[in-house]
Amino acid sequence: MQKTTILKGSDIRRDWYVVDATGKPLGRLASKVAQVLKGKGKVGYAPFMDYGDFVVIVNASNVSLSGKKREMKTYWRYTGYPGGLRTTAFKDVIEKNPRFVIMHAVKGMLPHNRLGRRLLKKLKVYSGPEHPHNAQQPRALEI
Repeated sequence: MQKTTILKGSDIRRDWYVVDATGKPLGRLASKVAQVLKGKGKVGYAPFMDYGDFVVIVNASNVSLSGKKREMKTYWRYTGYPGGLRTTAFKDVIEKNPRFVIMHAVKGMLPHNRLGRRLLKKLKVYSGPEHPHNAQQPRALEI
């Protein structure tokens, strides 16, 4: 009987990737980024461990949506009071805080527990083309 080997935290090699979101569909971008954050492409992947890499997303304000979603998509939140549903249109959110759009999409594709919260901390999103992570020598990730 073979035993499954589980890597220790010190043995895991974490790479840095940079993704240009210009013209990329939001859902496909978020799906690929979530897979990299979880480490699903690595050999020693286990669903309960953090084997993932760091991802830097630039040009978040230029992400695209198909069809009429740019005008029709809404984000909602609930205040906790009766009648406290608040909705915000996508076009308003992308102008005010383009970082939120991508973080929200990726967060929905990660596990909804403390592992998912830990994985989300390895995602860095910037609305413009510049980022402060050049010292980590991130490689380009094609989507």
